[in-house]
Amino acid sequence: MPLFISRRNRGTRNGRQDSHPVDEVLPPGKLLAYGVQHIAAMYAGVVAPPLIIGQALGLDPLRMTLLIGASLLTAGIATLLQAVGVWRVGARMPFVNGVTFGSVAPILAIVAQHDQQQALSIVYGSVLIAGILAFIAAPYFSRLVRFFPPLVNGTVITLIGLSLFPVAIGWIAGNDSEAADFASPLRVGLGAGTFVLVLLLNRFLKGFWNRIALLIGLVIGTLVAWPLGAVDSSTFAQAPIFDVPMPFELAAPAFSLTATISICIVMLVAMMESTADMIALGEIVDRPADEQTIAAGLRADGAGSALSAVFGGFTCSAFAQNVGLVALTRVKSRFVVAAAGGVLIMLGLFPIVGAVVSLVPQPVLGGAALVLFGSVASSGMRTLGKADLGNPLNSLVVAGAVGVGMIPIVSPDFYEHFPAALRTVLDSGISTGCLAALALNLLFNGTRGSEQGEHPASGADEAPEGAAAVVPADTAEPEEVGAGGTQAGPVPTPRPNSVAQDTERGG
Repeated sequence: MPLFISRRNRGTRNGRQDSHPVDEVLPPGKLLAYGVQHIAAMYAGVVAPPLIIGQALGLDPLRMTLLIGASLLTAGIATLLQAVGVWRVGARMPFVNGVTFGSVAPILAIVAQHDQQQALSIVYGSVLIAGILAFIAAPYFSRLVRFFPPLVNGTVITLIGLSLFPVAIGWIAGNDSEAADFASPLRVGLGAGTFVLVLLLNRFLKGFWNRIALLIGLVIGTLVAWPLGAVDSSTFAQAPIFDVPMPFELAAPAFSLTATISICIVMLVAMMESTADMIALGEIVDRPADEQTIAAGLRADGAGSALSAVFGGFTCSAFAQNVGLVALTRVKSRFVVAAAGGVLIMLGLFPIVGAVVSLVPQPVLGGAALVLFGSVASSGMRTLGKADLGNPLNSLVVAGAVGVGMIPIVSPDFYEHFPAALRTVLDSGISTGCLAALALNLLFNGTRGSEQGEHPASGADEAPEGAAAVVPADTAEPEEVGAGGTQAGPVPTPRPNSVAQDTERGG
């Protein structure tokens, strides 16, 4: 057993029969290709918060570039912490971290109350404290996993996917309804074309090419959009070739009690969403997330956020779209995500390289994202299949939680007249749906998880840390990885051939 644990911590070469797919180290070419695909899926989400905050602050182009570079660098560091892990920090799963969009609204509120330099200082001081507190609270917060049976898991995972659809639609149509090109035939056509192309590529490509179908779709969509005038290359004019973000280069930390409380609430919501995402990812990669895994992952969230404040970024949390990418591609190696973290660091150090990724038009990215986000929702439905939905009480839990969770998704201004601190939670469909699912399950079922299928983390026969889940030999079949036909270890079912089947399995 000690030998196996060592292999898990260090990773195993592709093709070893005793390795879990999460711990495989793929060939360098595949690591880079799959890693770039993860970056393509999350790049817009990383740069959007600093763009919005920088514009609200009125930053000049140089400081705006520094702000974006800092967000990319710290996203890479946080992602490496999650995927590779240091001590008890990091989930050691294919888990991508970056700047959470949930921090934008409270940060904008801070910006509105102070001048540019003072606002940045207060923001960084608040993020620093919130990150440290999250690191300390991680092992206590992780104990909530016992309240996440499949009934709650499946509901929350489904809501994660559903809550992301407006983001994809916004990328396709545009987020400014007053803009001349809002929902124009060109934008809708690019989005729809990329959506269909990604589906077809996943259906007909095999092996390695199937695994990078989304990346191929983004490249083809961008090449088609270029002669149509839909590609913005102006970023190259502003991006410096090389820049090293220095500690507190943009602003030294300052402290405000009300601002710190606001950012701590954001961090609490981010931890809740990260917990849900880790549980979802554990289901997808066939390595259920137990309390130790979740605690380590939440420590990485806290440490990443604290480091982010030092180098000029903001609060860090999980990127649910990358959970969907793991489900879609079935590439489960955490070292793929580690490679993505390394590339993110390089993008932060070489802003001119990051400008290449920014060439992908938002409508093209939105079309591909529809497939990604749909795969997250289908993973949740797969998990719900383990619960007894024939029980009317269980059906009520799902109905009530989904209903509450969909409110801020279908009506973003529904809680407009609620206190700002409370809206930090209420405006997140994932958070409200998760809280509703937990409360309703406790109300109708108490703590009796066995009636719905007990969560793996709470079972009496939990495997020790470092051990892989055991699958009976007569039911397991090898899953293909890459074009070489090597085996990644046992999984419950053989890999399906169609996208519809892939998303139904959730990985």
